[in-house]
Amino acid sequence: MAGVDPALDPGVNLGRAKRNLVVLGLAQAILGSQMSMNFVVSGLAGQMLSPNPCIATLPLSMIVLGSALSARPLAGFMARHGRRAGFLLSCLAGALGAAVAFLGLQLGSFWLLTAGGLLTGIYMSAQGFYRFAATDTAPPEFQGKAISMVMAAGLVSALLGPYLVRHTTEALPVPFMATYAAIVVLNLIGPFLFAFLDIPKQPGGGKAARGGRSLKELIRTPEIAVAMICATVTYALMNLVMTSTPLAVVGCGFQTSDAANIVSTHVLAMFVPSFFTGFLIARFGATRIVTLGLVILAGAGAVALSGVALGQFYLTLILLGLGWNFGYIGATTMLTRAQRPEERARLQGLNDSVVFGGVFLASLSSGGLMNCLGGDPRTGWNAVNLAMLPFLVLAGGALIWLMLRPKED
Repeated sequence: MAGVDPALDPGVNLGRAKRNLVVLGLAQAILGSQMSMNFVVSGLAGQMLSPNPCIATLPLSMIVLGSALSARPLAGFMARHGRRAGFLLSCLAGALGAAVAFLGLQLGSFWLLTAGGLLTGIYMSAQGFYRFAATDTAPPEFQGKAISMVMAAGLVSALLGPYLVRHTTEALPVPFMATYAAIVVLNLIGPFLFAFLDIPKQPGGGKAARGGRSLKELIRTPEIAVAMICATVTYALMNLVMTSTPLAVVGCGFQTSDAANIVSTHVLAMFVPSFFTGFLIARFGATRIVTLGLVILAGAGAVALSGVALGQFYLTLILLGLGWNFGYIGATTMLTRAQRPEERARLQGLNDSVVFGGVFLASLSSGGLMNCLGGDPRTGWNAVNLAMLPFLVLAGGALIWLMLRPKED
């Protein structure tokens, strides 16, 4: 597997990597809180305005679609103009997306709310690149820990986002309008943070991004193919269940505040383990940690199918977050260790396009499975969780194949 060789990449420096880690961690903590805000309110706002309950989660699905569509162009833009320019562009898109959603709520337009989600997806795509940017100047032995610590900063966003939702939901006459206004303000903090980012542009810019293996060769590389499959399955299944959770909780007779608390606990479970995931990867290897993540996701589905008591919702979402953390960080580490410096932008853009394409399909399916399959919320909730099984089998089979195949010299 080919990683970043410090002798070949003069930008690699541990001191610089640690400085960038602080900046990216703050961005994940502060700017990243807008994603948990969107996850909580988009489906509820969509349900309030939707002409058809089967598409109530479409505004949230469009965020994911926007991320999938923008991942490769954004990666190319960063290769030509640098990480800072790409992250600043994403803050502008995040602010515009929230402003359009605000206008959609003000005018009672479901489709404007949906369009705002599409723009917000550009920010979501850039946030996914924070973890890759943390490795740009990091020595190989520090990369797993850098990815893990950037993700760990999501703990702050997991607390800040729901806190802002609770204090803004009813602050204006139309529910959720003030929440989107707060998201606009969050994005205005971005330029001040990224002014301190110190990641040199890739030598040759866009020309360097065309070096290395072709896309076909990259996809056919076993470590890369399996990493992409596992990252896609892990993220898509987490989103599939998480998107339908507020609808299931409320549909089973609990309060909206219960749904918000469950989602908040889930986001904590997504990011708290990041404080030690990198060390586990260094100790046991990325493939074993990804395998553990898939097993935990299967456990989340089993708990969900066992009943719809409030405690079962909490345990399901805790396991879902923990499984996502191990699976996604492990798969990301596998990918970065298999890439070459000149392939970085192209491979990362391809990976996130595939990942968020899968997440979009999962998010879009979630509302249909929950609201339009069966006659009651529990039937829909069971359908959502049963849908996890074939994809867990796919990812698990890919990992087993990778671990059993003969090692190349």
